[in-house]
Amino acid sequence: MKNENGSYFDGKLIQQIGWSILCALLSLITIGLGVPWAVCMKQRWETKHTVIEGKRLYFNGTGGKLFGNYIKWFLLSIITIGIYSLWLGINMKKWVVKHTAFAD
Repeated sequence: MKNENGSYFDGKLIQQIGWSILCALLSLITIGLGVPWAVCMKQRWETKHTVIEGKRLYFNGTGGKLFGNYIKWFLLSIITIGIYSLWLGINMKKWVVKHTAFAD
């Protein structure tokens, strides 16, 4: 639904369910190694359907680009006995924002 400043999300529930199932299957089948690709697939769908002040978003991240960080973050979490995992959410958000821009 559009609002007065031209910002809206036009994705559909059935699409979100489909992408969520596909990403979960990819993660399960690959025993976690496919998580970077699943994250990028889901993020690409979300940004493709997001418009901010009349400008559509674009996500240019790839699973290959995220995989190195994913392994690094995983190893740091193991080395610090899980303490580093407190930073995983914020690190992931920073990476996603770094690879998100306006399409126009």
